Amino acid sequence: MTPITVRRWAWIHKWSSLVCTVFMLLLCLTGLPLIYHHEIDHLLGNGIEAPQMSPATPKADLDRVIAAGKALYPGKMMMYMSQEADEPNIWNLTLGDHPTDEGYKSIAVDARTAEVLAQPSFEGSFIGVMFHLHVDLYAGLWGKLFLGLMGLLLVIAIISGVVLYAPFMRKLDFGEVRRERGPRVKWLDLHNLLGIVTLTWALVVGATGMINTWADLLLKYWQFTEMAEMIAPYKGQSPPAVLGSMEKSLANAVAAEPGMKIGFVAFPGTPFASPHHYGVFMRGDTALTSRLYKPVLIDAQTTAITDRRALPWYLTVLLISQPLHFGDYGGGWMQLLWALLDVATIIVLGSGLYLWLKRGVNAKAAGAAL
Repeated sequence: MTPITVRRWAWIHKWSSLVCTVFMLLLCLTGLPLIYHHEIDHLLGNGIEAPQMSPATPKADLDRVIAAGKALYPGKMMMYMSQEADEPNIWNLTLGDHPTDEGYKSIAVDARTAEVLAQPSFEGSFIGVMFHLHVDLYAGLWGKLFLGLMGLLLVIAIISGVVLYAPFMRKLDFGEVRRERGPRVKWLDLHNLLGIVTLTWALVVGATGMINTWADLLLKYWQFTEMAEMIAPYKGQSPPAVLGSMEKSLANAVAAEPGMKIGFVAFPGTPFASPHHYGVFMRGDTALTSRLYKPVLIDAQTTAITDRRALPWYLTVLLISQPLHFGDYGGGWMQLLWALLDVATIIVLGSGLYLWLKRGVNAKAAGAAL
């Protein structure tokens, strides 16, 4: 590359890095505990475990499970019910005053006895605070889009850094750290070394994080297109006054999708259903496919399946990007790898900020000497 080209790429790398560095540091620091959110919840006493019972213990009727939750809040309506992929013995219920109530109540119910186990509170907990700082800065959609922009700048900084790495290392051996040249040169060499080592991971995490910030927009597009087609036959009809059996509804969904498990259920009126339907979202049973959903719409009055179809490609990309971003689908070893790479990226970002600040100090000192 010519000197002019190098200067242009250096300008792109410097400013894309500087603008996003503080926010990327925040995301790396908050992302670290999120990698181990299950473990931290249990350590803090917030984890919920179902009591030990024989594996042959039958599951309770789902209508009883729902009734147990509603008994705590008779004036509220069901919004969602779900199960974690690794905890089939607990149903997590969400109840609110209306289908989009942000002040909802969460209830964990034993899937075998239909007894209430706990009422977990995500908002205000340590993991809840880390999650909001990592996902939307407590600013909703605009916070997500802003962090998405920072993710784009990170991707640009990584690509420009790769372009500059070759001419920078032309006269140095790979991994060489020039300690005899002073602290600034040493940190520059460490910054470049760790940057190139964490290159692929940072690019994957940055790109998938950026995709995740578009989740609300992609879901709204799906609702206005494919979901609208699925519920079109019910247009103009009054919502059912009495809801049909959840036990029968989910039995129909499981029979229609053999080999898949229930991920979560959206009740009528919520964004993932319609005023006339239960939205049953089925998922696979492997580490990766457990994150991929297939919606099955069930008439909330008759419990008959009215439509089911695979999600469009853009939502599939979104769902695949989530486990890649958090590294929580490959067990403990992958969590450890993600944590170590996260720490290395924190060092890269911190050293980049240090180098810029140190350069400014040196420039002022040189100016004063003149």
